[in-house]
Amino acid sequence: MMVETVLSRSVRLICASGLALGMHAAVAQTADAPIQRVEITGSSIKRITAEGALPVQTLSKLQIEQSGATNVADLIATLPSMQGFTTSSMSVNGGGGGLQTASIHSIGEGYTLVLLNGRRLAPSTSGSTVNLASIPLAAVERVEILTDGANTLYGSDAIAGVVNFILKKNQQDAIIEASYSQPRSSGGTTSTASISKGWGDLDKDGYNLLLSVAHDETKASWARDSEFSKSGVIPFYDNGKAYSLYQLSSNSIPGTATVKYTKKDGSVSSAAFSPNLFATGTCNGANLFRVGNRCLYDYAATVQNTPGLKRDSGFGSLNVKINESLNFFAEGLISSFSNTAQYAAPAQPLGLPLSSPLYSKYITPYLTRLGVPADATVNTVTMNLRLVDAGGRADEYKTIAKHAAFGFDGVWRNIDWRAAYTHSENKQTDTAAGGYMSLNAFDALVAAGKFDPFAPPGTSKEALAPAVLHNVFSVTKSKIDMVQASGSAEVFTLPAGPAQLALGADFTRQAYSEEPDAFSQGQNKQQPNFTDAIVGGGAGALPIDASRKNWGAYGELLLPVLKNMDLTVSGRYDDFSAVTNDKNFDTDGNLIAPGKQGESASKATYKLALRWNPVESVLIRGSYGTGFKAPTMTNIVKPLVNGGSSAFHACPITNASDPRFKLCNPGSSEYGLLSGGNAATGAGALKPEESKQATLGIRVEPTSSLSIGFDFWDVKLTNQIQTLSEDLVFNNPAVYDSLLRTYFDPIQKQNVLVAALTPFNLASSHYQGIDWDHTFKTNTALGKASLQWTGTFMSKAEQTTPGTGLEKNIGRFNSYSDVTFRWISKLTATLNTGRFTHALTANYHSGYIDQVYNEDDSVVREVLADGTLGDYVPFQRKVSSYTTFDWQTKAQLGKQFTLTAGIKNLADIAPPFTIRNAGGGNQSGYDGRYTDPLGRTFYLTGSYKF
Repeated sequence: MMVETVLSRSVRLICASGLALGMHAAVAQTADAPIQRVEITGSSIKRITAEGALPVQTLSKLQIEQSGATNVADLIATLPSMQGFTTSSMSVNGGGGGLQTASIHSIGEGYTLVLLNGRRLAPSTSGSTVNLASIPLAAVERVEILTDGANTLYGSDAIAGVVNFILKKNQQDAIIEASYSQPRSSGGTTSTASISKGWGDLDKDGYNLLLSVAHDETKASWARDSEFSKSGVIPFYDNGKAYSLYQLSSNSIPGTATVKYTKKDGSVSSAAFSPNLFATGTCNGANLFRVGNRCLYDYAATVQNTPGLKRDSGFGSLNVKINESLNFFAEGLISSFSNTAQYAAPAQPLGLPLSSPLYSKYITPYLTRLGVPADATVNTVTMNLRLVDAGGRADEYKTIAKHAAFGFDGVWRNIDWRAAYTHSENKQTDTAAGGYMSLNAFDALVAAGKFDPFAPPGTSKEALAPAVLHNVFSVTKSKIDMVQASGSAEVFTLPAGPAQLALGADFTRQAYSEEPDAFSQGQNKQQPNFTDAIVGGGAGALPIDASRKNWGAYGELLLPVLKNMDLTVSGRYDDFSAVTNDKNFDTDGNLIAPGKQGESASKATYKLALRWNPVESVLIRGSYGTGFKAPTMTNIVKPLVNGGSSAFHACPITNASDPRFKLCNPGSSEYGLLSGGNAATGAGALKPEESKQATLGIRVEPTSSLSIGFDFWDVKLTNQIQTLSEDLVFNNPAVYDSLLRTYFDPIQKQNVLVAALTPFNLASSHYQGIDWDHTFKTNTALGKASLQWTGTFMSKAEQTTPGTGLEKNIGRFNSYSDVTFRWISKLTATLNTGRFTHALTANYHSGYIDQVYNEDDSVVREVLADGTLGDYVPFQRKVSSYTTFDWQTKAQLGKQFTLTAGIKNLADIAPPFTIRNAGGGNQSGYDGRYTDPLGRTFYLTGSYKF
């Protein structure tokens, strides 16, 4: 609750300091009236909100409505300072895992702290990454985004900055809101409905109770419904020459077959074909392209562009003014969110026994046509199948979030104090919602002749149905319990004014667990008799059950150095315990006794921030500080599991007396890979990542109509936790000898030599750029007009790692399959006529270098002069910039009813063409992480207050 304090200097500072946060709302204040002072994101000292020395961007309720966003994730994505976050479209292949996150300045979602009313939420991971989908937009009053590190106040993980969602408070009315949006295509419609009601005025009645419930739902949109994404075969021109993106799969339906045979002279050869094509002379089925003797499958035509989303949420808060110096608050949030993402049907290679009736029916008649000599010996036949009749592979990622907090705040002997307890938990399930099958059940169907792999699709839906899985693949739980206490007061007086000191402390216990089912684990030491597997899925997971505790103490001192200059000095000390692991596995996958893993970690950080008004209309501010990020619990305790096969390497063990030497393969060969955490203790243990941050900003208001603001920022990260590349390990065996291990492979039933690719503190990064925020306001004959231009310019985003060296990532599709944009900006023109408010917004992303391919990558083909397709070619191109326009009109149809209509992507601009085949999602022809595939979208929102 806000506590009113009168300071003589506040009246003098309010005009100039009003530029500090880039908030441009008009403030009415008289010289004799008390000025409300509130705690803002990034500071624990209560002050006039306009006095801050740190770059805080604020989205008001009006700006939230003006964005046209229907959920929190979409709202955050509209901010130019946000890059590198996870979007819902990335779950269309399992990569996104049902998450929607925030990431400031492309530094990463793990370095951006998300708060609810200034308090931590249970993360969706073992670190601090919050699923934004758990926060209902209907309950949000405003959002504060601190684009500077805040470790000294909030502790670990706030290196890039903080996103603080402030929920509604002190509402008395009942408000019903509903909206509906319709893209030009049939999919992607969104409907929302919410109702909130408050009782009691906090100032007049001494209490306020607020309850809110909301439901929103978004239908899936499909690649086949948009011209730019309907196929993996896309003709295009580059420098006047014709090419074609050619992303097809040999796993097809009807199935293809590859025959390997040995000729009489002992040479081995192979031939691939589609038996159904040979039998009928055509490709029978949807999404097929004939290439030589085969019908290849266009899997990109079958995926979603955006998944189906559904959210039900409830929020409640109680604020009680016990007396003039003591207040009580309590708040609770519960949210159930599901993300159902579907991509291509399972692709399954299977061996075809030569004794099978299928071999006699579909292979033998065509051996001569394939060029297999009559005296040759057929060795093996592999079927490459696309099991369309099982349905597209779909995962329902369901997240249930529960969050509760209560506490007291007040004033005691001129000390503003508060104490609070927070309990927050997050449970996510991944459930098979279609397409995935039991391998044992599928093999039995094939063996019994109930499924014909070479028949056209649509003939075996009933036959495959018994093999389709509907089980829960995994359950992930995250929980935090946190106690906080802080206080601030004026401690002494300097010639320029009173100095203010804030002190605080907090204690947190965090728990995290993963419970994969039998299919997700596969055969291992815990279930040695399990022989089944997921058709279209993976295996090798092991359970996790980890927890740790940490406490921190901080202080912040605000010093009025001069009448027009404030200096803020802050510091914090944090201590993290070692991780307690109740599901502890050795390197062979044996469950051993629970215990501590990794090392405890402690770190002190500091920050200096300066705010200076050389003249009334100019504000200059700057900061310098240090930060840190503790290793996530999975960085430490994640069990070593099968990570697939390596590329070809010479054996790294050369000493014949080494017990591992007998596991070497002759010549250059593939070896196994393990992936997992680094549970080492002592010198090899993971240490906290460290950072240094600096900002320098200026706000200029030459007239009451014009405000200009720039903030330069710089972030350097060292000791970053990253996994070593396999090339580095195999090529430097003397250095990484401890990572070359013996592993019992449950498939081969024997010990093999593997490389354990575990994380270490080995990378460093450097990010740098400028944020700007300019506003112009004027009165016209038509009404009040305003123009706001915000944006981010990235001047540096680079990372250095052993083996790969320095990689510069701005304006290019990098080795991590990500893009950091050089320029992102947003320009909004608004006209308020009294009853109507009109807004036109332009959104801009600069272009970038597309994913680069070599000839062997088999992605881009040359189109010959006669229109036929030539060979695959190496390729490099540039993705064009992306600009869209949004329109909105809000009508105040009386004191109680408002109606808002808008059009997103007014000009129906298609996403820019890209040839990428990596990164999030399975879509082709565009990148759903950075663009909107829905095209022109109409929406209507109504709000009734009573």
